[in-house]
Amino acid sequence: MKAPGTQSDAAVEGGEQLPREHGSRDQSVRQQSASEPSPRFQAVVFDLDGTVVDSVELIVVSFQHALREVLGWEVSRQQAVAFVGRPLREQMLMFSPEHADRLVEVYQEFNHREHDRMLRLYDGMRDLLERLRAHGVRLGLVTSKSRRTTQMAFDRTGIEPYFDAVVCADESTGNKPSPDPILTCLEMLEVAPTQAAYVGDSPADMQAAHAAGTFPIAVAWGVFEVAMLEAEKPGLLVHTIPELAEAFGI
Repeated sequence: MKAPGTQSDAAVEGGEQLPREHGSRDQSVRQQSASEPSPRFQAVVFDLDGTVVDSVELIVVSFQHALREVLGWEVSRQQAVAFVGRPLREQMLMFSPEHADRLVEVYQEFNHREHDRMLRLYDGMRDLLERLRAHGVRLGLVTSKSRRTTQMAFDRTGIEPYFDAVVCADESTGNKPSPDPILTCLEMLEVAPTQAAYVGDSPADMQAAHAAGTFPIAVAWGVFEVAMLEAEKPGLLVHTIPELAEAFGI
């Protein structure tokens, strides 16, 4: 999969434009010169898989392996990721309630074995996180991974220090598309939803962002096709990391 670090000809797209006044910082934004950008949000909360880290191929082949080994199914790429964005066991229940536990076990065994070989940070993402931090933006992470597998991604990429708050699937009363984990993260960051953006690559991400009252930004370099993201009416749809930086006003 092509990394999103290179600016494309595609413009930032979405169901609505960034608000002219998005919180108390808007006036200072207008007063800043072009050489001194000011961020549009007090906090940015990210999804992990398919947004910050490129784990898409790992996820696809892990699902295909588990469904083949447990159910004898050969599934397409699209079928394998149909429920991505939700916690793993919830996804497996949708495939087979009777075999969900075994599907999780086989998926995890394969996924963990191949994890460090197949997972990487998207090109340009580390620089983006550093720039957001340098501009005083509070950073959060909300993922449908468990804390254990989230830590595996942190250990592989070294990005844990960039985040002021992290909420994993086993640390919230609800999971995406529920707004609960995003709201929990924002409480930890001490930032109101109206002053925050949520960035993700799945329909569940956009549904959760809308429900939480944050500004929803969809990225086109993850698991799902653009049409599926557009159907959720994100505030913005971006195709590259430079476009995402522009959306943040940095």
